Amino acid sequence: MLRKTFLSLAAGALVSVMSVTAQAADIVDTAVKAGQFKTLAAALTAADLVAVLKGPGPFTVFAPTDEAFKKLPPGTVENLLKPENKAQLVKILTYHVVPGKVMSSALAGKKTDAKTVEGGMVMVDATSGGVNVNGAKVLSADVAADNGVIHVIDTVLMPK
Repeated sequence: MLRKTFLSLAAGALVSVMSVTAQAADIVDTAVKAGQFKTLAAALTAADLVAVLKGPGPFTVFAPTDEAFKKLPPGTVENLLKPENKAQLVKILTYHVVPGKVMSSALAGKKTDAKTVEGGMVMVDATSGGVNVNGAKVLSADVAADNGVIHVIDTVLMPK
């Protein structure tokens, strides 16, 4: 009886550990698994930012979807991905990242500015039934990663 109880507890613990391990992924891996961030993943690679976003963080990333990148003028993405435009690409991508882990519940009903890793400010408005970041609509909030959180947005944010 004791052995059966122990084996049952051990099996349950193993399943719990496996579930946590299977779910744990950094921001980059979480975005890649989602399948709607192929352009963002390519841009992060071109900007040499993958290792940073796989780091310990925590980070809050406002992640534009592939559809968001399609809203840019024709040729913009291809131009930004060129090696000679790496500095501009880094500036744009780091403008989408805020240090720390900011969940939507911390923003509910508020309007606030947040300083990005790029150094500029974004305006977060969660006062009108949804959340907007510099006018970009948050399509999905609080996508958990083991080193932060992703908020999916419908528009690429451009630093000033």
